[in-house]
Amino acid sequence: MSRATNPINDNKQMTKAAKLLRFTYLGLLILALLAPMLGLYPVFVMKLLCFALFACAFNLLLGFTGLLSFGHAAFFGSAAYITGYLIKSQNFTPELGMAAGMIGAGLIGLVVGLVAIRRQGIYFAMITMAIAQMVYFVCLQAPFTGGEDGLQGVPRGALFGLLPLQSDTAMYYLVVAIFVACFLAISRIVHSPFGQVLKMIRENEPRAISLGYQVDRYKLLAFVLSAALSGLAGSLKTLIMGFATLSDVHWTMSGEVILMTLLGGVGTFFGPVMGAGIVIALQDTLADKVGSWVNVIIGVIFVLCVLAFRKGVIGELQAYLERRRAAATPKA
Repeated sequence: MSRATNPINDNKQMTKAAKLLRFTYLGLLILALLAPMLGLYPVFVMKLLCFALFACAFNLLLGFTGLLSFGHAAFFGSAAYITGYLIKSQNFTPELGMAAGMIGAGLIGLVVGLVAIRRQGIYFAMITMAIAQMVYFVCLQAPFTGGEDGLQGVPRGALFGLLPLQSDTAMYYLVVAIFVACFLAISRIVHSPFGQVLKMIRENEPRAISLGYQVDRYKLLAFVLSAALSGLAGSLKTLIMGFATLSDVHWTMSGEVILMTLLGGVGTFFGPVMGAGIVIALQDTLADKVGSWVNVIIGVIFVLCVLAFRKGVIGELQAYLERRRAAATPKA
């Protein structure tokens, strides 16, 4: 017996799924706004949101364009240093420091993209990693970065010179506002005609070329956008924690953001947020108890996820709901 589909029923189910998703996002937003009142440690949630933004920016490149970069720590860490230096040494206000960090990361992304974007697969990944290591050694040797000590004691300052950010609560709501704005911006990019072309490039690049699209330009723009948003995440991290160190620009940071994205679900909107939450929660909870063994535990979880949940947590959940919807479709 063949399975017939009813367009009306399918549209109703898709509408219900869209409404459920909106309510879920609304509930999470309300929870985020009430988090300080619920006793959640604001600095922990801010750190989580920073890395969630980093993972979402990386997912824009990997999940929706199909480009695997091993060098995204270069954008995250360089923006962290730029913001920290300008705020601490040049007395920039927080918004100007973050803007400068984001622009700096975007420009570095443009340079890296121009070099790497004409290659594919492992060659693209290794070029990004090699250039990221160059950025790491620049940060190690440059006089304004503090070398192995990093930049310490970066003040939060006052937003637009009016709103002091020394309070964790004030800083928290700024981070929430920036994360929500960036999350919505990424969603808009993906659902725009530009985003649809990126998906086509991910699925079948030769077909996109045959249709007349200048694929390299689309990939370069996606790369720069991802780099700039990663830089914004790094700038926020410096403001929140008050320091920027070599670990921000080290290759292991690139590995962490890949882990977060794969663990939550590549090509999903909320997957990177979920993955970042799992990794950051494990690091903060287990660091004092097992020390460096926390990396081993996270590695084991990642292996289990790859073996049992290849689409990630959110990806597998979406696949399960799709199977349920298909099973509920009446047979002809």
